[in-house]
Amino acid sequence: MHRRRRTALLFTAVIAAASPLLTACGNDAHPGAAAVVGDQRITIAQLEDRVDEVREAQRAAVSDEDQYQQVVARTGTLTRDTLHSMVLDRVLHRAAQDAGVTVTRREVQSMRGGFEEQAGGAKELETVWLQQYGVAPERLEDNLRLQLEAQKLAESLGTDTGRPEFWQALSKASEKLDVDLNPRYGAWDVRKSSRVDSEVPWVREITAARKQQTA
Repeated sequence: MHRRRRTALLFTAVIAAASPLLTACGNDAHPGAAAVVGDQRITIAQLEDRVDEVREAQRAAVSDEDQYQQVVARTGTLTRDTLHSMVLDRVLHRAAQDAGVTVTRREVQSMRGGFEEQAGGAKELETVWLQQYGVAPERLEDNLRLQLEAQKLAESLGTDTGRPEFWQALSKASEKLDVDLNPRYGAWDVRKSSRVDSEVPWVREITAARKQQTA
């Protein structure tokens, strides 16, 4: 059980990995969509709702405005991290389906119980997931299901979530789903199954302009 918990946490940390800030908007290939994954659209409104859930939970967890602003500053890449997680969730689910992997509610509850025991209670676990991984309390079980799906997929491949074989399975799923991100959020690297910043002229121009303003 301890190995499974460590692997789950490792995968959560990978999902939460941030990348440099993008602040400009490109031309939307899919108006109103933050991303298109297979035949599913992740709308900008859905993305913003997820981010708002986290911000509201962060606001409720601190006692004053200064503390909250410090939290916001530390999580400045929250929108892109959240979209990364929402896309990767679908990619992972497709890879798990292709491998015949399923996760039951009982398994999710068992994992949650183990983590709650480690953290010192249900509330404490929610706080850890919010602070360390940017997961709102109401999304905790969804995230734990993701961790279990990743763990069981890795086991079915005879590997773990940190090994190339696991990420190759996600890469194949990414390719099948033909992930397409709105340029304002970057692009999807099929090989790495990860969001990356777009190398497009309007990003370079705005970056250069800002450097001149601060010079």
